[in-house]
Amino acid sequence: MNQSKIILNELLVNLFHDILEIEEKSLRDNGSDLTITEMHTIHAVGDERPRTMTEISRDLNVTMGTLTTGVDKLIKKGYLVRKRTEEDKRVVLVELTDKGLGAKKMHDAFHQDMITSVIDTLNPEEESILIQALEKLIGFFDEKYHAVKE
Repeated sequence: MNQSKIILNELLVNLFHDILEIEEKSLRDNGSDLTITEMHTIHAVGDERPRTMTEISRDLNVTMGTLTTGVDKLIKKGYLVRKRTEEDKRVVLVELTDKGLGAKKMHDAFHQDMITSVIDTLNPEEESILIQALEKLIGFFDEKYHAVKE
């Protein structure tokens, strides 16, 4: 492996680790009782409309059983509510409570601060290059993931 690939690998591994560690610290510092996995579930539920369990499990790339366990914990903690639709009682919808909305807003602010701190250090050309590079990286992962899944 050439030196650029070694450096890029180290940067990506460290970046992923640091973001998760800092997110967890941010949750603790704000007095949250959430794990990072629970916060990502809250984020996937979102605040736009109630979502089906199928939509959320697909977005998180987890099994329905795993999601059900996580949603049950978040309901007990008061962050989510589950309800069935009037049209089809088999369809389960999940939405955020006021407590869940507050947690999502806090997490969104963390991400906004992180992005702002990065963007503020870049000139417009560097910002454009970073966006293009990340889009290519995401495209690679999407292609690899979909190729394996299909």
